[in-house]
Amino acid sequence: MHDLTLILLAAGSSTRFNSTVKKQWLRIGHTPLWQFVADKLQNTQLFEKIIITSSADSIAFMPYYAEYVFVEGGSSRQESLKNALKEVTTEFVLVSDIARSCISETFLQRIIAKKGEADCIVPFLKVTDTIVYEDTTIDRDKVKRIQTPQLSRTEVLKNALQTNEEYTDESSAIVANAGSRVFLLGEDEAHKITYIHDLNKLSCLSKPSNDILSGTGFDVHAFEDKKKMYLGGVHLESNFGFKAHSDGDVAIHALIDALLGASGMGDIGMLFPDNNNEYKDIDSKKLLENVVRKINNFGFVIINIDITITAEKPRVGKYKLPMRKTLAHILNIDMSRVNIKATTTEKLGFIGRGEGVGVIANANLKYFNWTEI
Repeated sequence: MHDLTLILLAAGSSTRFNSTVKKQWLRIGHTPLWQFVADKLQNTQLFEKIIITSSADSIAFMPYYAEYVFVEGGSSRQESLKNALKEVTTEFVLVSDIARSCISETFLQRIIAKKGEADCIVPFLKVTDTIVYEDTTIDRDKVKRIQTPQLSRTEVLKNALQTNEEYTDESSAIVANAGSRVFLLGEDEAHKITYIHDLNKLSCLSKPSNDILSGTGFDVHAFEDKKKMYLGGVHLESNFGFKAHSDGDVAIHALIDALLGASGMGDIGMLFPDNNNEYKDIDSKKLLENVVRKINNFGFVIINIDITITAEKPRVGKYKLPMRKTLAHILNIDMSRVNIKATTTEKLGFIGRGEGVGVIANANLKYFNWTEI
């Protein structure tokens, strides 16, 4: 099927989903929902190319999962679609939403069979309930619940979207631009995930894997005189701090790498490069808050962490409990799941000479279990 491109829209913020997890990152087994949908549709072999729109904070990580064409979305569905259409070279384009996760191949074939009958082929569902608009009961037989995917002539759709008017689907834009559309009966299984309880209506989605995902982080920092010292999110009484681009909290930096390692999301240098002035002297707790939010958005739940601080100085014994409290609050886990250990190198090496501190951190994650909602 060399004249048809598939665009999957996955750049939404999931504001109505009411969860810390973005719905496109819900796990089906180990697979995020966006990939589950894309792989399922790719297996039909109906498309020359599959393009997936993504938010700016997700697009860097999607290529770690699968090889598709990824395009950064915009602030609206329509803007995301316009960005994706720049990559389309085929005569026809099929547009769908990642949130319609259980589209059948039979449904797709019925849509594609009508290709060329109009500028846009639009699936719909009939309305069976009484419909009242304001104070007037209207004929429900004249009302349609519009679905995706919708199949359009590429150039017609591109032209129709050259406007500041916002449309909620492709066919509305095409008709407003004097184009034509043909309706066909949709299917109930193509239900769209808008609210979290919608997941219960989709039989094609299996529960997340129960596997535990582990990661390790390691970091070292040398001392710098006349700088405040922060370690494990706590201010330590000291006449020296850490030499670093940020505040130098070596424990939090190691912890961030452990969390990113467990989630497969790279490392701290990728997210917060030390040549970016935005992070100059930044409080490392803010970096950790950013990472925790991202990890939660991407469908992970933090189970526990374990940190080993290796230092001859300063002595950290009295700071262990404040560290546990501070980190547990940021990680949104019980304090009992945050362990802080301290040791020395028996006077060996740069740490033994009192020139700096090294930290190893371990973190365990699991997938957010949406089946328990």
